[in-house]
Amino acid sequence: MILVRKFREEMGISQAKLAEISGVPQQTISALESGAREGTTADTLYQLAHAFGRRMDELYVPDAPKGAN
Repeated sequence: MILVRKFREEMGISQAKLAEISGVPQQTISALESGAREGTTADTLYQLAHAFGRRMDELYVPDAPKGAN
């Protein structure tokens, strides 16, 4: 799971503003936040992490393996 919404809301900015700051299209941000797009490129992660002032690994939390509780 990519924590775009969490960090964007912590900054108090809209998807459009994040798109402006990061250079990532707003449609991509929306798809990542809604779960419609589960993966993304390293470049996109880097752009988002840089916009949030965070490391790339802070944006990504691996999903639990199927069948794990």
